[in-house]
Amino acid sequence: MYDHRLVQTAVIGNRNSDHPVILPMDAWELDRWRKAHPHYTYWCGLQLGGCGGELSDRRYTTKVCHFAHHPTAPVCRRRNTGESSADHLFIKRGVQNLLSKRKLRGQVKTRDLGTGPGDAVDVHLPDSRRRLRFQLSSLDYRTWRRAGDELAADADDIDWIFAADGPITQQFLGRHGYCLRVRCETVGGERRVHVGAETRDRTVSWTPLEDCALTPSGIVTPATERIRLSHPRPRPAAFPLQGGLVFALAPDSEAPADSPFAAGDRHLLVADVKPVDSPIVRALVSLPADTQAPPAEHVYRVADGARLLVAEGTAGWAIEANRYVRLNAHEAQRTGLWTPAVDAVREEVVVPAPRRSESASSAAKRSPEPAFTATVAPVDGATAAREPLTKAALVTAMRDALAHHARQQTTTTWQTLARTVSPQLAAYSIAERQALLVEVDSPLREHVPVLSALLRENGEPLPYLPQVLSRIGVLYSGVSTRIKRWAAVETERAFAAYGVPPRAMPARLSLKPAQPTTSRPRRTVEIPARLKSARTVSTHPPPWIGRRCCSGTSGPPPRQARPWCSTCVPSCANWRVSCRT
Repeated sequence: MYDHRLVQTAVIGNRNSDHPVILPMDAWELDRWRKAHPHYTYWCGLQLGGCGGELSDRRYTTKVCHFAHHPTAPVCRRRNTGESSADHLFIKRGVQNLLSKRKLRGQVKTRDLGTGPGDAVDVHLPDSRRRLRFQLSSLDYRTWRRAGDELAADADDIDWIFAADGPITQQFLGRHGYCLRVRCETVGGERRVHVGAETRDRTVSWTPLEDCALTPSGIVTPATERIRLSHPRPRPAAFPLQGGLVFALAPDSEAPADSPFAAGDRHLLVADVKPVDSPIVRALVSLPADTQAPPAEHVYRVADGARLLVAEGTAGWAIEANRYVRLNAHEAQRTGLWTPAVDAVREEVVVPAPRRSESASSAAKRSPEPAFTATVAPVDGATAAREPLTKAALVTAMRDALAHHARQQTTTTWQTLARTVSPQLAAYSIAERQALLVEVDSPLREHVPVLSALLRENGEPLPYLPQVLSRIGVLYSGVSTRIKRWAAVETERAFAAYGVPPRAMPARLSLKPAQPTTSRPRRTVEIPARLKSARTVSTHPPPWIGRRCCSGTSGPPPRQARPWCSTCVPSCANWRVSCRT
């Protein structure tokens, strides 16, 4: 039985050969190939995943030329028979030629990782303790990590060259700024190997493998050499931080120069950091370098946008912040990161109380000893407290103050916020208050309580709370009569969300008005005249009402009792006995 599959690749010489060949597809090319290599024998090689049987070249003018198994060949279960099925052998031969050309010592092996012998090609350079892995099959992150640990057992570094684009190549682009790629192109009866460098803009610069160089720093092409000269630093993983944080720089400490979180466009500083509802910890803080580093004698708040940076391995973590505001003296002192500076503290002398034996007049005549009072130097933070805050800083301060009251399970008033947040709030008009509260509670989210519900005026919710709710998107708040109940439920939601420890929030109260119940008019059915007499109920009592039967029983007669005496009760239980009048 002949094998009619289009087998395009084979090996030359014997079944165990690693010398691959591609049969030319056109008849005229095959004729030239036969004349150039008249003594070649072709095999379905074991290193191709084949059966090991001998193949013959088939020449066609009406279809593609291809290899075919001999009639006596065993059943072949080879998976891949196309042009790319021998790429691992072409890469192996190309690397061996490159090592010989550069006069380097190395070992080249093909690997079967579960899907066939062409899954990968490993290159070991013992002199530079380096490995190259040409990864031809796809793999996931966990498999890649296990393979990396295996290859790192006898090497200091590994160069990964990928054939297919996938999640791992994106991982390399995100970490190093470039990724090495490999591809093969058919030229006659061979496949030429090219190595490329892919950058973050998804462009690839390809170089023939024979024009590459093998150095102690790995395989080098003109593109990779240009990229590596810029020393791209692996980008750490980033995770968003919820709730914000406060920090104060530590001027007596410096960030390590070789930190993986250092970047040319960032300040990397050591600071004491306090996330929301967490203890203070010393950590690295990455701040934008387009402005000067903030002074160390103040405390700063990062309301949102902070990210936790985590480096590979045991390099640690850092906090990245792009926007921060300086706290006033009162807020800074509450964080525990700052206290007012005192130039000189002088001990105060306490006047002893008069003894009982002394008279009141003698005690009054006795003059107290001179007392010394402490003199407190003016604090820059106190001056900052009198300065008006910007709108963004005021919104952040208002949100934090209301969250603090929710954490304490208490409501508050606008006058209290004016004393604790900023005195400028006392001069705000109703319209300005509404606009500020809208900024505090925007955007409206189901899992975040509305903090404006914590404000009270004369023990009641704010009279302009419906206007605030309408502007942030609470439906039916402008026409509902249940705003007081809504504010009470939202207050409980805030207490649950910000409590220590937090608990599950109740559902937000809906202000949708209840649907009115309308009674449907009763339908009147016209009864035909011919049926009215049959449906009419007689108002005359039956003839047995008020009479008794001769047997002394009464009640409606059974159906079988007819006919009965009209002067007797027709329901006589003893109806078989003749009745007497």
